Amino acid sequence: MSGILDYGSYVPYYRLARAAIGGGRGERAVASYDEDSVSMAVEAGREAKRVFDSNNNGAIDTLIFATTSPPYVEKLNAAAIASALDLPASIRSMELGGNTRMGLAGLLLGVDLGAAGKTSLICTSDVVIGGPGGARERDSGDAAVAFVTGPGDQAIAKVLGQASSTTEVLDVWRLPGDQFARQWEERFGIQILGPVSLDTAQRALTDAGVAPEELATVILDATNKRDVAGIPRALGLKPEQVADMMAGNLGRCGAAHAGLILANTLDTARPGDKILLLSTADGCDAVVLEVTDKINSGRPQRSVQHWIDSGDNGLVYNTYLKWRGILPFEPPRRPDPDRPSAPIMKRHERWKYSFCGSRCESCGQGHLPPARVCVKCNSVDKMKEERFADEPCKVTTFTLDHLAYSLQPPVISSVVDFEVGGRMACELTDADPAQVKIGNQLEMTFRRLYTGQGVHNYFWKARPQR
Repeated sequence: MSGILDYGSYVPYYRLARAAIGGGRGERAVASYDEDSVSMAVEAGREAKRVFDSNNNGAIDTLIFATTSPPYVEKLNAAAIASALDLPASIRSMELGGNTRMGLAGLLLGVDLGAAGKTSLICTSDVVIGGPGGARERDSGDAAVAFVTGPGDQAIAKVLGQASSTTEVLDVWRLPGDQFARQWEERFGIQILGPVSLDTAQRALTDAGVAPEELATVILDATNKRDVAGIPRALGLKPEQVADMMAGNLGRCGAAHAGLILANTLDTARPGDKILLLSTADGCDAVVLEVTDKINSGRPQRSVQHWIDSGDNGLVYNTYLKWRGILPFEPPRRPDPDRPSAPIMKRHERWKYSFCGSRCESCGQGHLPPARVCVKCNSVDKMKEERFADEPCKVTTFTLDHLAYSLQPPVISSVVDFEVGGRMACELTDADPAQVKIGNQLEMTFRRLYTGQGVHNYFWKARPQR
């Protein structure tokens, strides 16, 4: 038996009101100009790994990354995630993509590995871009979710049964180099994927030995919500059994969406609750889970609802289009950033990705970046490595730079002090320049500084605590 050991989620700070797009109610979640599927996967993975590290003495041996919006088409994106999460170099990593069902497929793969005694971290993340004025732009969202899976004796949710289908159908597709995905006429997809989804759900319930009336929650995710609209009636479900898919305040978040709704369900689930989770895209995957009495120990510090409540829905539509590279704009009158150096990045990998500084063993002074000579007692080579990524900090001083190259000027350049000791200069993100003050409480976040000549340059920034 295997199952989910713990989990984490992440919803970006910014929201775009659908009224600003041109119609509709509610809002969609929007990744910032310095976020992508890798950086958001790191944020969700940090939440899950924080719980895992506090509950377990073991190690994660497999990393699975699922997305339809990889920053690199040919380069292992999971390698950056593993480094940022400070996972061991011996870890096995793999990536899944191609359609939005791969989020749930990754979770099922992790569960199967758990049955073989492996402990896996599954990070699923997507930045969903649609053509201006279209349904995909209006109804989608950006977010990430992460699950740790392993042997079932410590599981917060164990797998009772599962089923899958693979269907060759032209529903949603995007060619290499295409900026936007395309979708065939909706009624065609419904005719094919509707029966497939129902059959897969029924087979999963049969495999689990669970009747529909025993289910506490049913999560129905699909590229077109009408593909699964007939399932509640066909299974005889009551309205309260069907999960809110959070379309109004989040949007469908691509490959991450099924897992994100599962995380939202687990945030309030009770021991004994049975959950049917289904995701439809070029076929269907379905799994039946049962929540265990260990659920409280596996919940992250921040719930999905917490992330949603701590956002800002004042994003301007033109700014969103600029961030996504859809709207041409006047760039800063500065040279374009150079490509970061591969040797330098590798040489400073522990600092750049894992955010590991050093601490003097003689006097306890923290150093960021790591140093050989202590700035306080002048001791030489008496340092131990220390990770500062999860340590709170505060603004010591700051300035607004209106000339630096950025998609969101002005750049907020600040000096931050860490509560555990140590000081560094860094950039603030997800912050209103007018609201920044000395003493503001901050936390670190993994972001993409810039892309130079096709190379993404990742590092850590500070943001107001969420």
